[in-house]
Amino acid sequence: MDGLINIYKEKGFTSHDVVAKMRGILRTKKIGHTGTLDPDAVGVLPVCVGSGTKLCSLLENHDKTYQTVMLLGLETDTQDITGTVLHEKEVTVTEEEIEQILPSFRGKIMQIPPMYSALKVNGKKLYEYAREGKVIERAPRPIEVFELKVDRMELPRVTMTITCSKGTYIRAICHDIGQALGCGGCMESLVRTRVGRFRLEDAVTLKELEHLRDTGELDAHIIRVEDVFAELPGCSSLPAFDHLLHNGNRLKKSMVAEHIPLEKGSCCRMYDSENKFIGLYEKDSEKRDFKPVKMFL
Repeated sequence: MDGLINIYKEKGFTSHDVVAKMRGILRTKKIGHTGTLDPDAVGVLPVCVGSGTKLCSLLENHDKTYQTVMLLGLETDTQDITGTVLHEKEVTVTEEEIEQILPSFRGKIMQIPPMYSALKVNGKKLYEYAREGKVIERAPRPIEVFELKVDRMELPRVTMTITCSKGTYIRAICHDIGQALGCGGCMESLVRTRVGRFRLEDAVTLKELEHLRDTGELDAHIIRVEDVFAELPGCSSLPAFDHLLHNGNRLKKSMVAEHIPLEKGSCCRMYDSENKFIGLYEKDSEKRDFKPVKMFL
């Protein structure tokens, strides 16, 4: 059982809870998730199984899409609706004023991580400091918001779709928009609708996963490792050099059967001569060869 399963994380579960439950459902220990979701958030959580766990670090870098409800007029210590209320203010801003402020939150921006987050400072998670009543200075971090659009406004609530880079806190965006408007704001709800190529409509719940296991339909829902990289070109080694490939060695250009034009630094799916997927290889133009990036054999 090697690959990835697109799980719909339900409310009340942590990402670690999902992994623990899947270990019981699939009867295997080698399982890992590709990026946390807060317990109150729901949506897409790609979970890697078997040799697919090597995908975890790669998939964390994918851009993600969320639908969130921002509640204006309310500021909390966690920057979401679950926190302790710090300030409450009447919302007098207009829809036009909200639309005018949003462009400053699109593109490449700097964001200060929330105190209630798992980022570490001096070996300790920020939320651990926060629970002790301490506020630690946090340096702004670069993020990119590819899309931020308003789906509907029913003030004081604004429903938005946000597509962003790794490391973006949607809670912080809601908080910062509220600050910019002068009335404060927090995140009321969050649904992750996409992680890379994995979408909400294709995700299965833990209960559905259990049913698929019992009916023998589970295999159809496990995405093979190589299919995760379907957009990359495929290359294969010549039969005489399969042993080098299987051992994770670099391959000279003359050892590869198909010479698909690749720019320096670009990756390909590397197969052996019997069409078995081995891993990701990167083209090194200076040395005129291919070097391993991630092996899945």
